[in-house]
Amino acid sequence: MTFKHSIVAILLTFSTFVFSQEFQGKAYYMSKTNPDMDSWGGQQMSEAQKKQIMDRMRNMFEKTYILTFDKQASIFKEEEVLEAPGQRGFGMWGNSFAAGPQYKNVKSQQFIQDQEFFGRQFLITDSLQKLDWKLGSETKQIGQYLCMKATAIKTVDEFDWRSMRRRDRRKENKETKTDSTKTTSVSDEIEVPKTVEVTAWYTPQIPVNQGPGEYWGLPGLILEVNADRTTILCNRITLNPQQKIEIQAPEKGKVISRSDYNATVKKKMEEMREMYRGPGDRRRN
Repeated sequence: MTFKHSIVAILLTFSTFVFSQEFQGKAYYMSKTNPDMDSWGGQQMSEAQKKQIMDRMRNMFEKTYILTFDKQASIFKEEEVLEAPGQRGFGMWGNSFAAGPQYKNVKSQQFIQDQEFFGRQFLITDSLQKLDWKLGSETKQIGQYLCMKATAIKTVDEFDWRSMRRRDRRKENKETKTDSTKTTSVSDEIEVPKTVEVTAWYTPQIPVNQGPGEYWGLPGLILEVNADRTTILCNRITLNPQQKIEIQAPEKGKVISRSDYNATVKKKMEEMREMYRGPGDRRRN
């Protein structure tokens, strides 16, 4: 047995022992998404122009979160920060998709997303999405914690803006041997991959199978996630505070399934498209 495998075995034995003990804490994460600027017309921009756009939209592409957790449940929510002057998302759309806390309960397999959409409050309720994690032996240090690597293939939600990209019409026309450029839906120019590869780094030194966002299910707290163009990295942890942490699921809002919520969003997007489409566009249809 190599030295690395010996360390892995010791950590897993340690985590098995302490899983029976009380364990709770808070982990602080930084999330950063690097959009493909070139696919949105960035090829005609200078590097300075790209940087200016990224700086103005930093509040959308760079966020900080707090994960409050114990062995059974967790709450993942964005840390409240003051928005700097000139920093805006996608205008009205960016301000209309206000995501609230995410609740995960690994015992009941329950997932609840507090979500605001155009002034309406929803509670998106679903079962936890299970990832088929492949555990590796590769390790790295994140802060004071020795972490182990795991990978999985994740199904992407159709409205996950972090993976949205402009549809490559030239590639599609070449594959289908057509020349279709007509737009019939507000989402015609946007595509989201059906799946993405996820790489996670977790530490058995913190024996909870929790993690940021929708990620969970590893034998230790997930400290880093790399998925498509987004990286989520933990930079601070507080363990077993003197005051007991109470983790409660969100309760305010209309209870709705993920599929029904997505259908609601689609309907609203089509309504907005009809509202802002010019008379010439209407005649063409």
